[in-house]
Amino acid sequence: MKRYALGLYEKAMPSVLTWEEKLETAKDAGYDFLEISIDESDEKISRLYMSREELIRLRHTIEAVGLPIETMCLSAHRKYSMGSSEEKRAFYGMEIMERAIGFAEELGIRIIQLAGYDVYYEESTPQTVRRFEENLRRATEMAARSGILLGFETMETEFMNTVGKAMKYVNAMNSPYLNVYPDVGNITNATCRYCIDLGEDIEKGTGRIIAVHLKETRPGVFREVPFGEGHVDFERAIALMWKAGVRRYVVEFWYAGNAGWKEILIQNRSRLGKLLDAEASCTASPALSSVAGFA
Repeated sequence: MKRYALGLYEKAMPSVLTWEEKLETAKDAGYDFLEISIDESDEKISRLYMSREELIRLRHTIEAVGLPIETMCLSAHRKYSMGSSEEKRAFYGMEIMERAIGFAEELGIRIIQLAGYDVYYEESTPQTVRRFEENLRRATEMAARSGILLGFETMETEFMNTVGKAMKYVNAMNSPYLNVYPDVGNITNATCRYCIDLGEDIEKGTGRIIAVHLKETRPGVFREVPFGEGHVDFERAIALMWKAGVRRYVVEFWYAGNAGWKEILIQNRSRLGKLLDAEASCTASPALSSVAGFA
């Protein structure tokens, strides 16, 4: 049995592809699962309102292709923030949260990545932070009831750009259903900015990091940096995450309209898979490998 799972972020492929095409493409490129995006666009949010028949068709497609959708990137809260000072907006943010958990139950999604913002398009205040905390507790209870894991993404803003900051809220909720799902590109930028060690920050989340986004960044640039053109030390980051017990990873990058996008999927899978294979090989347990089925 392979000792880790490596998924693909949905937005690495053209949005015009059907679900069948996306799943088949990810499978052909060597990924183990797909991460679905529920961003702030109406098109993505509408997925949470699928009919029973639509959900059944999607489940059948997943089964037919043989590649699961196992994680969700729920970034819709950037627009419909759980801490918003606008009561209607915060209320809709909680409706999105509830529907996302129900959607995850229907499709067998294990992990929902939460955006680590109290608010994004408005000013953060003590009131928005308090509302965020109140709604976060409700969201955590919803997840606990359904057995779905929530994990904070470390973001590009001051509110939650390190594992340490995310752990403040994880510890406050004190639930096994709220954890951290960091982005190595974002925390690389944050630790460089604050002149702190990446390992020290990751260590603060040991035992509570449920998955990791492998994404390239440059100082002050958080999106659409091709792998190998940024400053993230993936070899060290993966080694640190592996030591922290992480065995589930998602390669995050974006389709940019280029003709060779399928080759990029394969190249990125190979680049990061080799680093994960090296960690798995170096830390293989003799006792475990001797058990039937773990050779």
